[in-house]
Formats: sequence, C-alpha cells, structure tokens
Amino acid sequence: MTFHYHIIINPASGGGSGKQAGNDIIELLKKNQFLFSTYFTQYPGHERLFAKELIESTLVPWEEESIPSDHPFPLLIVLGGDGTLHQVIDECHRLDSEVPIAYIPAGSGNDFARGFDLSREAIKAFWNIVKTKEPQTISILSYHEQISGTTGIALNNIGIGIDGAVIHQTTQKETKKHLKKFKLNSMAYIVSVLSVLFKQSGFPILVEANGQEWNFKKAFLCTITNHPYFGGGIAIAPSANNNIPEFEFVLVERHSLFKIFFLIGMLIFKKQEKSKDFVHFATSKLRLTSTVPQYGQADGELLPESSFDLVVTPITQQMWFC
Repeated sequence: MTFHYHIIINPASGGGSGKQAGNDIIELLKKNQFLFSTYFTQYPGHERLFAKELIESTLVPWEEESIPSDHPFPLLIVLGGDGTLHQVIDECHRLDSEVPIAYIPAGSGNDFARGFDLSREAIKAFWNIVKTKEPQTISILSYHEQISGTTGIALNNIGIGIDGAVIHQTTQKETKKHLKKFKLNSMAYIVSVLSVLFKQSGFPILVEANGQEWNFKKAFLCTITNHPYFGGGIAIAPSANNNIPEFEFVLVERHSLFKIFFLIGMLIFKKQEKSKDFVHFATSKLRLTSTVPQYGQADGELLPESSFDLVVTPITQQMWFC
C-alpha cells in the first residue's frame, strides 16, 4: 500500500526546533520520492484549521480492506510539540472524526512521546511511521467541565492548582518579554515554577472516584494523568499504564516550602509513591469539584481561572505508531 503524507508542521514548537525538524523531514521525503503535502502553522490554533480542512476534504478512517491498492491512503502526520498534537486531536474529536494520526515529536517537553515510548528523533520517528502497517488504538482522557459546559481531550494530563498557575505565569506577556530580553526563553517554565511556589495557596476540593469521596482542604498539586510523565519528563505517576482504559489521579496538599522542595526531590527520584503526602490511585472515572477559582491546564493548554466541576473519563484514539 502507498501513502500520501499530509504533514502539519509547527515551526515554532520546541523554541524553533520544529522548523529544523520539518526541513529535515521534507528533505528526506523528497529524496525518497514519497507523496506528501505540508501545512506550516503561522499562529496559535492554526493547526486546528488545517485539521478541519483536511478532515472535511481529504482524510478518511482506516479500513484497509476498502482501500483500492492503486489509491494512496491519506495519512495525517503532526510535527510539533504536545500542544500541537493536542490541538489537532481535540479538533478531530470535536468533528467526530476517527482518522488515524501519526506524530513526529518536536517540542520542548515531549511528554506524549515519553509516555508512549516514541522516538524523539525526527528522522527515526518518521521511519517508524513508514514501518507501521496499521494504526493502534490508545486510551486518552476526555473531560467535561459542568459549570461552563466546556469539553475537551487530553493526551497527557489535566491539572488544577499549581500546574495550571505555572502555565498561566509562563504565558504572561511580561514574563515572556523579560525572558526574551535576556535570551532565557528555555528558562520560562523553571522561572514560573519558582514564582508560583511562593504564591500558590492550598484550596478545598471534593474528589469522587471508585465509589468513594475524599475532601481535601489544602489541595496544591491536583493532576489527572494518562501516563507517567508531565512537565517535560517528570514522572508524576510512575505506575500509570496507558495500555488500559484507566488513568491515574495524583494530589499533594500545601505544605511549608521546605517540605514542598523535599517532595519535589522525591518526584525527581521517583520515590513519591512511598510517601503518604502523595495521594494517588487509578480509576476509570473521576469527578473533581473546586469552589475556589483556580487555573487549570490540559496538555499544557491553559484553562481559565474559575471554579471547577470536572468529570474525566477515558476515550479511544487511533494513532499510527508501532
């Protein structure tokens, strides 16, 4: 079977590494005479428009037996970071599309690639796509925020509290302006973490899962994750298993800064599951209620500050990887 590769490329991903990765892939495609079309994003959200146009005009679900042997299968490849992939797959689900999606990681964090054991080298990732004969079905997260009526998906994780506050801080114009002035764009996440650590207060939440309820008075880190990693390679839930339709819930309450730094150290060395200060369990459905407005995030995309009544369940997604 032959393929026509439709490649959405985010040249700004990974601090510009997406541009180089895209150029490398295009050179390889030309050299090997593959059929392909490229779509370069020019602004945030542009990948959604490309995905919508391709779904409506070109892409089809995978049904090998119904594809003529002389007709190339139109395969969508996303080249960019976790945020780019998130936007494309979220758009697919909003359009009820079941087209398979291939992925070439070119971001700063690449947590999805880590979580699903994909190569983070662009050329190797592409050849793995070529070697793949059919898509596989994976489990991802679907959420419904019942106060605002907002729905969406997450490939990696959804968080309320400090990780949402960090994303908010990182995306502030003044933060970006100062970091760019001193050529410290790669330090944005670290600077934001340190800033938020001193300011973020604990907040009350109610958690419902597995037929039980838990009330926490001082939630600080509150993350629902589909695989072990968040924040660019931190193993927040080492035991998370993305091969089953369950996800992991992790919560840490607010402590003194000394203890917070101690718990960060436990995270770095993957010792948190031995600590009673880390609440964690697996579930297939979770409801989280927070009456005190907080920032949230889904795959690093900011969820506006608000109260939350969040229901999370697993759904499936077809991905084109081995």
